[in-house]
Amino acid sequence: MSTDFASLQNVLVARDGHLAIVTVNRPSKLNALDNQTISELHTVVVQLEADDTVGAIVLTGAGEKAFVAGADISVLAKQGVLDGRDNARHGQVMMSRLENCVKPVLAAINGFALGGGLELALACDVRFAASTAKLGLPEVSLGIVPGYGGTQRLPRLIGTGPALQLLLTGDHIGADEALRLGLVNGVFAPEELLPKVKEIARRMVSRGPTALALAKQAVRRGAHLSLEDGLQLEADLFGMISSTAEMKEGMAAFLEKRKPSWLRS
Repeated sequence: MSTDFASLQNVLVARDGHLAIVTVNRPSKLNALDNQTISELHTVVVQLEADDTVGAIVLTGAGEKAFVAGADISVLAKQGVLDGRDNARHGQVMMSRLENCVKPVLAAINGFALGGGLELALACDVRFAASTAKLGLPEVSLGIVPGYGGTQRLPRLIGTGPALQLLLTGDHIGADEALRLGLVNGVFAPEELLPKVKEIARRMVSRGPTALALAKQAVRRGAHLSLEDGLQLEADLFGMISSTAEMKEGMAAFLEKRKPSWLRS
């Protein structure tokens, strides 16, 4: 499937083999999320998910200062009850679409990931940060609360106590502290960040695409189930993939001591 992103104004999409590199491109605004950027990200995720030649998505920010430094405060300052709720839902829908993408999504956090920026990273499957990155949910310092999923995803990832400390202080933390908390999966020197994340993404792409999708589904859905129900879900998905050509190719390749040939053009 071919994709055309020429009409996008705030998001860049580049290809590197089977990887799609998606860059939030508003460096003069520290890549802050406004409604247009959120809509463009949603469009990009939908189209890349439908493109069989894309194996994984790497999400980053333009420039050296910011991944995404939050939502656009000039917009938030004017909102009332109804449009505030609508703005939150608009962002949440995009974040959920990103989170539920069947393909691996990796965040390369190259600078500030604050407010909506950290919420965007939380919707990715795995997160890696430059050693210079700063992360946080500073909304309470502006007299508001996170609205794009931060109050829900952060405690699920790092636990209630550490999440509440970040949420209630609004403090920024460095990359090493984020790694200690389990908020990011790894920390690299700024110049090594994108190459290292691409390397990890390529390892994922070398695996079975259906297996990747079902592994994500098992974890995402299982997080909201009892252990017993989660195990049943895992067994159902294990049975589902056992009938696929992908499984047969993977097993045959192992027995024949060769690399598998997945159905990705």
